[in-house]
Order: sequence, then C-alpha cells, then structure tokens
Amino acid sequence: MKKLFRFILKSCFWLVIISILWVVMYRYTPVYYTPLMAIRYFEKTQSTSQFQHKWVNINDISIHLQKAVICSEDQKFLSHNGFDLDAIEKAYQNNKTAKRIKGASTISQQTAKNVFLWPNRSWLRKGLEMYFTFLIERFWNKQRILEVYLNSIEMGNGVYGAEAASKYWFGTSAKHLTVSQAAAIAAILPNPRQYKAQPATNYISGRKKWIIKQMGFYGPLNFPKKEHGKLKN
Repeated sequence: MKKLFRFILKSCFWLVIISILWVVMYRYTPVYYTPLMAIRYFEKTQSTSQFQHKWVNINDISIHLQKAVICSEDQKFLSHNGFDLDAIEKAYQNNKTAKRIKGASTISQQTAKNVFLWPNRSWLRKGLEMYFTFLIERFWNKQRILEVYLNSIEMGNGVYGAEAASKYWFGTSAKHLTVSQAAAIAAILPNPRQYKAQPATNYISGRKKWIIKQMGFYGPLNFPKKEHGKLKN
C-alpha cells in the first residue's frame, strides 16, 4: 500500500509539473494544433472533411473582432480572474428550472478547454478546466489569453481561428475585418458548426446587431497590466 501511495503521489506531482510547463510553453509559442482539432479529425464525415487553420499574432487580428468576441462571450473578461461568479450563479438558477441548459464559461475557461482538454461534458473535464483556467490566468496575461482563444476556437465547420475564419467567410484577412464582419463571426460562436456568418439567417442577423450595439457601449479595449498574478487597471 505504501508503494502504491508513493506511486500515486509521484504521478500527481509530475502531472502537475508537466501541466505547468505546458502552460508556460504556450505563453511564448504559437498553438498550432489542439486536442479539439484532433477529435474533430477523427469525427469527420463528408460534411466536415475540411481543415483550415493559420496562427497569426494578435496585432494581425482586427480590434473589431477582439471586441466583438468579448462583447458576445464574456464582457467581464478584462476584469475577472478567470471565472465570472455572477454568471455562474445566474446559470445555476436558470438550469434548475429551464429545459435548455445555460453555460457560464468565460473566455479563459473556453481557452483552457479548447487548448488543453476535450469538449465533452463531465465532472472530470470541468475540474481540469478550472485547474487549467487558474494556470493560464496565473502565467499568461489577458492579451495572450485572447490571442490563443482567437487562434484556436472553432469558427466554422472545420475552420479554426480568426485568420482561417476571415478567409473562409469573407475572403479577407483577420486584420482587415470590418465591424459588421467581426460581429457576424462572433455571432456564430455558440454553435459554429451549424451557424453561418454569411449568408446570415434572421437569428444570426439579430445576434450580430446586438453585438454591434454592445461594442458601441463597451468603449475602448484596454488590456490591464498584471502584477504578481493579479490584474491591475
């Protein structure tokens, strides 16, 4: 029993060390491939045979798209430490009675899930998601989190990241997206394998208008400085 206990303890220790090194490495290097991309490859059918992805620096991603995804997905992104407790409480209260489950994942949580984990719902994955969210909030800054998020999430059926999505939906680079185009891409993020940024359905057009309105309310995008693991405006 003692040997088994020591083995488990050492295994946990090295898993923690490896996970920290993994997160630190991605603070500096591009994320060219993710577990989600691999899963989608093995899931692929005739309708999902394409794979489009190209990493670009955040300076080559339109500020309109950066603001659009924050306004549509996580408006407290620049001020929270990875978790939006108010949104979690609202989702919990909603899910007790509603037929449709409502999520409360922040951009940081979605980044952790997409880059380090798998998409299926389970308590194990949720626990690991919280762990990796804590790590990226600790070792990365907000701009890096948003950069990795915008380069790794699904933005179409077999389309990953801002650059590939911009080319796929609008035939332009991520750097030159207009407000309307950026809002259209942000509008499909809840279900990018089913929704289309162009031509947009009435539902997506409505979401796009709402996102553009929120972008106007939001104001300038000012990334906070980070000192000793804490955010400082």
